Amino acid sequence: MGMSQQKTWHDRYEEARSTGAAVSDRIASFVGSWMFVYLHVVWFGFWIFLPVESFPFPLLTMVVSLEAIVLSTLIIMAQNRHSERDRHQADEDLRTDIEAKMEIDEIQQRLARIENEKLDKIITLLEKRE
Repeated sequence: MGMSQQKTWHDRYEEARSTGAAVSDRIASFVGSWMFVYLHVVWFGFWIFLPVESFPFPLLTMVVSLEAIVLSTLIIMAQNRHSERDRHQADEDLRTDIEAKMEIDEIQQRLARIENEKLDKIITLLEKRE
């Protein structure tokens, strides 16, 4: 497995989701799209302009209310998972930052040691010339 194929924390997060979580994420994504709005405009238009039922549309009101309850629950569940994913990402970022800091500190120590060794060699060479 090459470096470009290595799984990221996000890949592991996506794979760990339950089927229900994946479905609710997809539904929440669709509900937040223009296609969802267009479908509802067409649906309401047919319902109102074709005599499916008379004003004040009690069946349509009940269906839309039930849809709102289910969709709002799914959207909140998706938002909660996204918050959890964001916390996980922040933890991974912190871990990466700490590892990078440790590597940078180690490199700085190596460079300081190399510089000191060079200075010692220069001093030794200068002392030999005298």
